[in-house]
Amino acid sequence: MDFLDRDLFGRLEHFYDAVPRDAARTEEYGPLVLFVREGAGWPFYARPRLDATGAPSLADITAVRERQRELGLPEALEWVHETTPDLLAVARSAGLAVLEAPLMVLDPAALPDPGTLTDVPLRMLDAATPDFAADVAARRAVAAVGFSAAGTEPGDAGTAQRDAAMAELDEAALDEERTRVADGRRLSVLAETPAEGALASGMAMRVGDVAEIAGVATLPAARRRGLGAAVTATLARELLAAGTDLVFLSAGSEDIARVYLRVGFRRIGTACIAEPTPVTP
Repeated sequence: MDFLDRDLFGRLEHFYDAVPRDAARTEEYGPLVLFVREGAGWPFYARPRLDATGAPSLADITAVRERQRELGLPEALEWVHETTPDLLAVARSAGLAVLEAPLMVLDPAALPDPGTLTDVPLRMLDAATPDFAADVAARRAVAAVGFSAAGTEPGDAGTAQRDAAMAELDEAALDEERTRVADGRRLSVLAETPAEGALASGMAMRVGDVAEIAGVATLPAARRRGLGAAVTATLARELLAAGTDLVFLSAGSEDIARVYLRVGFRRIGTACIAEPTPVTP
């Protein structure tokens, strides 16, 4: 795959380490670093330290999980399998369930025009517009409904459920969102029609010339209209235009990965997300 540079996985590790640092403090547990968010917002995770020389042990994972419970945080651990291959077995021995998500990188030469993927208009969110707060709320509501029915199959949940999920953002969260969109660290897009409103959404996080596309979601009632692919392609084009030369994402499943293949993403590895195994009643 000639569009990949030799230091790809190193660049990804630096990105994963950099993204939380301006909103979190760090605590180290052997080869692991725990990111603890300061202020409102989605909680972060623990992952291998950049300078770690070996895989975390069972004791390291146990110490991090105890600290996460103490802080009231999700017991979440993330890593790239190709970078820390021995961690998978250790995480499972700790009783964690591990999602092995296809890790995919964009081949810019294979990126299609978003207009060829759907007939629904797409719009980038602009932090300077008066409707920015409403746009962010719509993006989050679409994501909440879409991810509550994960996968690619159509379903009944649609605009009514989206409207019910709409919530006003607190000022601190909105200010953070506005700042990050304004300075190019975050991009957000909505796919919407005048009659139906927002049907699909997505976002990207950018650090220098590396960016991750995440949170791509479509209302179940609006699936099979090319919206997820179009949202992803729109974000990718905007990122490339801004000078980003490494665009990647993690697909939630092999079925979802096939959507991203249509947009020019190619699998290069596996992103692992470990959480406690759900307790079955």
